[in-house]
Amino acid sequence: MSRHHSGGCQCGAIRYRIEGGLDYPHLCHCRMCQKAAGNYFMPLGFAPGKMLSITRGEPGWFQSSDPVRRGFCRDCGTPLFFDTLQSDGMAVTLGSLDDPAAFPPVSQDGIETRVPFFAALGTLPGKNVDRDDLPGGLASIASTNHQHPDHDTEAWPREGKS
Repeated sequence: MSRHHSGGCQCGAIRYRIEGGLDYPHLCHCRMCQKAAGNYFMPLGFAPGKMLSITRGEPGWFQSSDPVRRGFCRDCGTPLFFDTLQSDGMAVTLGSLDDPAAFPPVSQDGIETRVPFFAALGTLPGKNVDRDDLPGGLASIASTNHQHPDHDTEAWPREGKS
């Protein structure tokens, strides 16, 4: 019996399923991935062949270069897919998986454009944030959360919720 993994965007409009595992989970530091992720790097893992299926919605696509298009949610903007058009399969963004810890990165690619302070990020102090800058603090975020849960649902948004 094949283990599957699911994932999707923040708002739940796009959901996908991967039969089996992902190949080559890695962090890409290239400038194109930085811009596409709006972050210092993009974590990606490759779903070979026909292992990936989109189970809800239809992603938008941006042709970031002649050989590559990137899939995203048109509603919330979550980056989801990296599709090398000549490849037999497609990569997913590891952070869009319901269990992003299931595929720890094995490599860092595009290190020629990695931000110079990347190696020092793990040495920064960490803290839990109370969010006292928001009326009601963290409780106000939890009680008004519109984010899709980290599992498949029959429908989304939930009836009576937007």
